[in-house]
Amino acid sequence: LTNWMRYYDVEHVDGILADLGVSSHHFDDEERGFSFRFEAPLDMRMNERGGMTAADVVNRYDEEALARLFYLYGEMKNSRSLASAIVKKRQTETINTVEQLINVVKPLMGRERVKKDMAKVFQALRIAVNDELGCLTRALDTAFDCLKVGGVLAVITFHSLEDRIVKQHMHAWKQGCICPKDFPVCTCGRTPAARVGKPVTASAEELAANPRCRSAKLRYAKKLHEAYKD
Repeated sequence: LTNWMRYYDVEHVDGILADLGVSSHHFDDEERGFSFRFEAPLDMRMNERGGMTAADVVNRYDEEALARLFYLYGEMKNSRSLASAIVKKRQTETINTVEQLINVVKPLMGRERVKKDMAKVFQALRIAVNDELGCLTRALDTAFDCLKVGGVLAVITFHSLEDRIVKQHMHAWKQGCICPKDFPVCTCGRTPAARVGKPVTASAEELAANPRCRSAKLRYAKKLHEAYKD
């Protein structure tokens, strides 16, 4: 973002909208490996020109790292069982395709939760492959710096992991004074760097027209002055 603004000789902008939803075209492309609906190589890279694939993660991460990945990024309660099953399977064959991964993890899922749990497994791998949460953290700070005073940053998230990061950043911008509560007067001199609005979710009409927005949440912050750098 900063390189783009430098290239076009732009110092600050009035507003930035960040839509964090993965492109439906990616999910619906049978060759990319993002979805458990299609047989394909386990790739999941947004940028196909380089970096680690989902197959690399599944076959190279040790059991502890896999369990942590599924627990943190997929919020899977049986993350250790999933990791153990994958490590055991790859001792006899390399897991390179969507179908191979499904065959390993599906027996560990309840029949009524297969689709939801499978989506969490694939979400966790996709987040790890693309460092999505790390990219989001860096992008939020950069975007706020690029706003002019009075400018607005709006962010649409699609799952709780993203939303938590956005919420924490915006809370820090609006916090202001960081002195201990028992201080009689403020000595830090900090004032809120932003005014933050209440989160917005899709209306019933929008949900009926576009079911994929059911988990979407929009948060926004209006910049009052530059953020404090600790």
